[in-house]
This record gives sequence, structure tokens and C-alpha cells, in this order.
Amino acid sequence: MLAPFPVSLNLEGRRCVVIGDDAEADQKENALRESGATVERVHNAGEVDETQLRDAFFVISTPQDAQLSARLRKLAEAHRFLLCCIDQPAYGFVSMAAIAKAGPVRIAISTAGFAPRVGKLMKNALQKALDETFERFISCQAALKRRNRKRFPQSSSKRREAMIAAARGFGLDLVLHYPQWFDDEERARLPHLVE
Repeated sequence: MLAPFPVSLNLEGRRCVVIGDDAEADQKENALRESGATVERVHNAGEVDETQLRDAFFVISTPQDAQLSARLRKLAEAHRFLLCCIDQPAYGFVSMAAIAKAGPVRIAISTAGFAPRVGKLMKNALQKALDETFERFISCQAALKRRNRKRFPQSSSKRREAMIAAARGFGLDLVLHYPQWFDDEERARLPHLVE
């Protein structure tokens, strides 16, 4: 599988459909609504009707059902909607990233489906770092950006310089920790020095 191309979708006012009756479907429905989408929910996957999907922009299906997912893929190709079949990347055009968020900031983490648990752990660590102080910092940056548009209405280079200066000093330090079994494998790969 090739590496996916990451994008963010503007779903405001777009019709989206969530198929499934589990916690993940609830989460996807809430996230779509938070993005401004108009969401239709189909709780019973067996009741999915082609007419419900015909004018959809984006469809997310959470049941782990290959037959349903194959059917949805054919409908997606026929009706030209984006499709995500959770944990079944072969059927969809879209894979869901783990999202850490704070205010308007969204950081998406994708392992291309190879290590979703690692993606979730990374998301949780980032989410912990994106605290209320970070949200206030982003709000200040937004206010400075608005102010700089008024201060330098004719000079995009001065606006850019002012925003670079306003962000100077901001940083993020990351440290990765690996399980012992992996550290052991890595050590075994290293050449051993012969005395």
C-alpha cells in the first residue's frame, strides 16, 4: 500500500452519512457535526439504501463487514462520494487519522493503517501537551494576525515578519519511548564490537 496523501476536508454544509451503531460511529457523527457537516445516521447497516447515499459527500462506515464494505465501494464509485470503511482500508478512499485538537488547531496522525494503536498513543501524548495555555497562545496569535492586517494593510512581507517574530520562542520537544522487546531487537541488529 502506498502512503496516503493527508488532507483536511471542509465539510461545512456538506451532507455526510455515518453507518453503524457503535461508539466509533457516535464519535464520527459528533466529529462531523463539529466540522459543520449535515449528518444522517444509519444505525442498522442492513438498512443502508442507495438513495441515502446518492447525494452524500462523505460516508463513514464502522461495521467490520466485508460484504457491506464492498457494496459501499461500488456505490461510492457510481455516485462519486468519499468513503471510509473503518479498519478496512482496501474498500475506502479515505482513512481516518487520529486527531489531537485544541481550539481551532487540529493535528492529524496517520500510520497508514499499519499501527493504529501507536497512532492513538501519539495522539494522546499530543493531546496532553495541547492544554489551555496552548489554546490561549493560539488565540493570541490569531489576535496578532488580525492586528497586523490593520497595521500593515499593504505589506504582506511586514505582516509575515511580524507573525514570525510573534512565534519566535515557541517550541515543542518530543521524546519517543519504545517497548523493551523492540529495544532488544534494535540492539541485536547493531554490529557487535570485537575486542
